Amino acid sequence: MKSCNIVARKPLSGQTNFVTAQGRSNPGQNTGISIQNCKITAQSTTYLGRPWKEYSRTVVMQSFLDGSIHPSGWSPWSGGFGLKTLFYAEFGNSGPGSSVSGRVKWAGYHSSLTVKEAEGFTVANFIGGTMWLPSTGVSFDSGLVK
Repeated sequence: MKSCNIVARKPLSGQTNFVTAQGRSNPGQNTGISIQNCKITAQSTTYLGRPWKEYSRTVVMQSFLDGSIHPSGWSPWSGGFGLKTLFYAEFGNSGPGSSVSGRVKWAGYHSSLTVKEAEGFTVANFIGGTMWLPSTGVSFDSGLVK
């Protein structure tokens, strides 16, 4: 997702908000979620994501995170399921929910990607957008926001 407004509504009683729940069956699958240059807001405490399958991969970068984002940022799903094999990362986020100082301490969580690493999750590189998006007529930005 790029340049979107993501609004998590208030959950039902006893439920929790998650922006993402991504999963892959094996680490070689070229899938995942990349959220770039978005605005993430919510009506109640919200997590950026939690693993759905063992090799969950989600990156949130160059986005505005409001104060509803839980300080840990990410949540486990079922005990320790997927926590040793996931890849979660953040890069260049802003807003009151963007501080990574209280984020999870999982081995697969990366609080600050390098520019080169973040470029791997852009439209051009993550989904090969420059090869097929022009033929759709949809306007897009292929790289990092400058």
